[in-house]
Amino acid sequence: MANQVEQTLNDKQYELLQQETFMLLSTYHEETRSPMVNAISWVYAKDRRTLVFAVDNRSVIVRNIKSAPKVVLTLIDADSTYSIKGEGKVLTERMEEIPLKLAKIEVDIEEVRDVMFYGAKISKGPDYDKTYDEKAAAKLDRQVMTSLKD
Repeated sequence: MANQVEQTLNDKQYELLQQETFMLLSTYHEETRSPMVNAISWVYAKDRRTLVFAVDNRSVIVRNIKSAPKVVLTLIDADSTYSIKGEGKVLTERMEEIPLKLAKIEVDIEEVRDVMFYGAKISKGPDYDKTYDEKAAAKLDRQVMTSLKD
């Protein structure tokens, strides 16, 4: 059975991406000529065809997207796993309103593919805890997510 392929986020995916969500980001590292995977969580769906996310502006992610803009984000929800392919571009290398040096990156979605293996479903989406000051983490998360929505 072929996996379902769409050009936009569905209702459930869009709703999930209205808040901070754990995702895996795959980029191409030109120097090593190999794929690279990073975990990110400051991701927001502007609409069903566009994602924005924030990463440290010193991250190799920024350099990778500038040199090879094709990216894949992996979304794991309570049912399945999705590969979201698109073209990334650095909107700003410094989100001025954020105390950390973060870059804002936009991804124009080209394809959303259900990549869960046959005969299985995710029984629980990934959970994570912030390991630094809880109040500071919550404040920073609010600031970053608000800035991504602008």
